[in-house]
Amino acid sequence: MKPGLLNNRDFLAGLLFIGFGCAGFIVAQSYPFGSLQEMGPGFFPRVLGLVLVGFGLMTALKGLRSPHAVDGPWGWVPLFKLTAALLLFGRLMEDAGLLPALVTLVVVSAWAGREFKLLEVFVLTLVLCLLAIAIFVWGLGLPYSMITFGAGN
Repeated sequence: MKPGLLNNRDFLAGLLFIGFGCAGFIVAQSYPFGSLQEMGPGFFPRVLGLVLVGFGLMTALKGLRSPHAVDGPWGWVPLFKLTAALLLFGRLMEDAGLLPALVTLVVVSAWAGREFKLLEVFVLTLVLCLLAIAIFVWGLGLPYSMITFGAGN
């Protein structure tokens, strides 16, 4: 028996993606878009918002065809931990730098899951930090400081 749409996990996940994508796109409207050669501060949020809407539409359509109901109640504690991870990342990017912010994001996000294996989290953190440095700092030349503890902001 197919569950109703409000109890269909893929349909609800699709709506969540669409909601976040639309919100990000709307917020980014106040920032200059730029071009592919000279991206403005609104370029990435708008493009990411559209990508999220696209993923959301595909996931919601999958939900219309799939009979997978939501299992159990809402996971409020993992939701709180993931929200805290994102808020800490944003705060630490300003106060502590890229590396402490990324380490905190990965560790707190992993802690929100059902299984937390220290070695796996350590390797994932190391790989993501190296990739972020290679892509954003070296590749794109973005002016992120790595560590700014004690810089006296």
